[in-house]
Amino acid sequence: MRQQSAVIDPRLADMRVYAFIGPAGTGKSQRAQFVADYLDAAYIVDDGLIIRRATIMCGKSAKTERNQIRAIRRALFEYDDHRTAAVDFLHKARPRSIMIIATSYEMASKIIKKLGLPPPVRTVRIDEVATPEEIDRARRERSSKGQHVIPVSHVQVSKNFAGKLVGRLRVLWRSNAPYDGEKTIVRPPFSFYGNVRIEPGAIEQLCSYVAGRQPQVDKVSDVDVSPNDEEQLRISMGIVVSSGQKSIMETARSVRLSVASSVRYFTGLDVISVNVSVVGVNFNNERKK
Repeated sequence: MRQQSAVIDPRLADMRVYAFIGPAGTGKSQRAQFVADYLDAAYIVDDGLIIRRATIMCGKSAKTERNQIRAIRRALFEYDDHRTAAVDFLHKARPRSIMIIATSYEMASKIIKKLGLPPPVRTVRIDEVATPEEIDRARRERSSKGQHVIPVSHVQVSKNFAGKLVGRLRVLWRSNAPYDGEKTIVRPPFSFYGNVRIEPGAIEQLCSYVAGRQPQVDKVSDVDVSPNDEEQLRISMGIVVSSGQKSIMETARSVRLSVASSVRYFTGLDVISVNVSVVGVNFNNERKK
């Protein structure tokens, strides 16, 4: 795995970090506790959660999100409140070891960087703990049924999940922990398969459509979407408005709020600002066709 360029949190510098790597749908979460026990990892980080013995200690699952972009960002701890809560928990718990579950070396590196953890001392690949037949079977289950396994008890998952709870699994071993070995089978409202890329042009079209549907907006022009390095968006546009019940300022404000909320909802991306300029006013009280 590539060396981490981010600053390591000094309070977590002595922690032993492990990475458990495998493509989506290959059975990582189903084997997570087994691998963690083998590595003597006290905690597991999986899809935005910090887990100990099938109990959620901190975080929010990516599978609680209703679109794939937000799920990916949730899994990478890119939301400030989510990341802060996870880091604060690690500061207080001071676990001796932790295992990061990820679909790739790059994903594990991003999570480690976000949480201020040291580089992993060991990486385990899914093909080291599962046969090709088991991996293929897991892929077929994911592809045909859209089912995911969360290494957390059914009781805890049911409290906060956006999709459908399908069932539960129980690994039979002796333990004093109430939920140790439990796993929950879920079906999220979307698939984790494939790469997702949203072109700025698609977002510009969405902005234009949403703004154009607002009452008293006759025309939308010069829509510009500018992402920064954190994939946060600044949006600017011009509108031509007609006279009516709302004032020009009220119409512009309505456009700004509608565009911001729509882009956040449909893309899962953060919108830093929406600047709306009124470039023309029609006083004939009729929208142009």
